[in-house]
Amino acid sequence: MQTKLICSDIDGTLLNKDRELSVRTILAIKNISPIPFILISSRMPIAMLHLQKELNITHLPMIAYNGGLIIDQNKVLHSTEIDQSIAEDIFHFCKNTNLHLSLYHGNEWYVPVMDHWAKRESNNTKITPQVQDIEITLKNWKSENKGAHKIMVMGNENEIDKLATLIETDFNENIIGYRSKSTYLEISHKNISKKTAIEQLIYQKYPNLSLKNILAFGDNYNDIEMLISVGLGIAVQNAIKEVLQISKQITNSNIDDGVARFLEKIH
Repeated sequence: MQTKLICSDIDGTLLNKDRELSVRTILAIKNISPIPFILISSRMPIAMLHLQKELNITHLPMIAYNGGLIIDQNKVLHSTEIDQSIAEDIFHFCKNTNLHLSLYHGNEWYVPVMDHWAKRESNNTKITPQVQDIEITLKNWKSENKGAHKIMVMGNENEIDKLATLIETDFNENIIGYRSKSTYLEISHKNISKKTAIEQLIYQKYPNLSLKNILAFGDNYNDIEMLISVGLGIAVQNAIKEVLQISKQITNSNIDDGVARFLEKIH
């Protein structure tokens, strides 16, 4: 296989225990240039931009929200949003629980209160959300004809289980929930994935490439389809067992510079 483009998940895959890029990882990625290195994550774009700057790849596209938004130097190449009515239904379910619900659109992140969950996510991504009542946010977005690129729900595992079940039974044709942790549920539009986003990126930016020319790294459920579909899907050692089982190869863990070590071998 001739690698002509590399895609990597961020959290749990590319970043170290401090949720930062190690010096070794930065150097390894710079050394594989001019092969494009594309960040692909459930994060919002602004939470990926500082990593692009460290890697000197701001001239390259990024894939945010698990494929819900593809951006190339501030130009939107592709966008898929969750329908407003579904976002309202999810909000009304969470309203009767202790769950924390965040709404994301582009570089907007709204939380109802700066509680434990919001502070933890803010610390993880180095982004500060806007505090605003979710009902007001939904009302504003409705008037602006905007939907959510992602809905993040955090909280008690049992309550998250109930919401996940609701999504599977009542909304399975429209949205999908990814459990990045037992206490985290990331909700995206059903029609998008990291695989579909890469296909869209190829179509618009790299028409001479195919999935077979792509090397990808990942660690979690939302990486599985991508890792299966590309020419070479690599799991980091700390990946969940489902990812380890389907990956073509396994590299070291994220805290042991797994991505960097693999890139050093193929460069």
